[in-house]
Amino acid sequence: MWQITDHLNWEAMRARFSWIRDMEGVLQDPIYHAEGDVAIHTQMVLEALLALEAFQVLDTQEQQVLIAAALLHDVEKRSTTQVDKDGRISSPGHAKKGEYTARQILFQDIVTPFHLREQVAKLVRYHGLPLWVFEKRDPLQFLLKASVEVDTRLLAILARADVLGRVCDDQADLLYSLDIFEEYCKEQQCFGQAYPFPSALSRFTYFQQEGGGSPLYAPYEDTWEEVILLAGLPGMGKDTYTAKHFPGWPVVSLDHLRRKFNITPRDQKGNGQMIQLALEEARGYLRRQQPFVWNATNITRNNRSRLISLFSSYKAKVRIVYIEAPFATWQKQNLQRDYAVPLLVMDKMLKKLEIPSLAEAHEVTIVL
Repeated sequence: MWQITDHLNWEAMRARFSWIRDMEGVLQDPIYHAEGDVAIHTQMVLEALLALEAFQVLDTQEQQVLIAAALLHDVEKRSTTQVDKDGRISSPGHAKKGEYTARQILFQDIVTPFHLREQVAKLVRYHGLPLWVFEKRDPLQFLLKASVEVDTRLLAILARADVLGRVCDDQADLLYSLDIFEEYCKEQQCFGQAYPFPSALSRFTYFQQEGGGSPLYAPYEDTWEEVILLAGLPGMGKDTYTAKHFPGWPVVSLDHLRRKFNITPRDQKGNGQMIQLALEEARGYLRRQQPFVWNATNITRNNRSRLISLFSSYKAKVRIVYIEAPFATWQKQNLQRDYAVPLLVMDKMLKKLEIPSLAEAHEVTIVL
């Protein structure tokens, strides 16, 4: 069984984790958090979580995942909290940035199995969703996207602890909103499970249409097999994996093009030209409906989405293959490469890593 800590004494955790100490003195809006700073709130959330009946009936590993998520859910209020001219306090983007931080901590500092780490990171990312999902332009699409990335049952428990672990005048209204969220998830068949799309193509098509379409739509299967989009930090072993699993396949590699034309990573104009060369090479394969591998880091969703949009416009079925090694192995493999990436650059890339989701492509393969 994995756990973030074997001792839930607050002072012991405060002494062990610098990111808990960082919560002290981080202000919160007294209208929503009259209890005090982020450290006080987090401690109250943990206490509320442990007392919830819904938490107590979970299996031990699920409990440990929720404990970690409760401790980390507001970790990046330390970097995002701001006070406006009227004295109102807010922390815009703290959940999104908190996901990255949780992932980094559980990858680099506290060795955590991949699937548990990602559960924690996504719970941090979506911890506010149950309270504001109906404020989104398309609540259903946003909910279904979340359902393929996070367990909505655990999310609802965390959100309830988050509400109970604060002092505010509208607590009863917030708890009622959580009841509605749970019923909405059950109605949409995504409470504690990913929404059951009719097919992978149906899921892909639905998430590619912003603000429209039906999750029940089953489009005609006219895709061809298959474009592989590799994703992973430098030094994780993408070249080795490609050589082993796709022998003889054409490979479009930005690294190889840069080396061929002696382009450095800092040469913005040169890198732009390499990307255009790579795209034109890819278009040639796409026009011929020839399977190929696109080999690059592709560590952010935005980078992947542009490529996936191109590939799918040619009716190609897209499979993302994400490759990851343990932190120590990754560091070692990078140093052994012919073209090692500086440690500061690797750290910067780790901080913005986004793990591929089934909301992005027809298929996602995780290689550990």
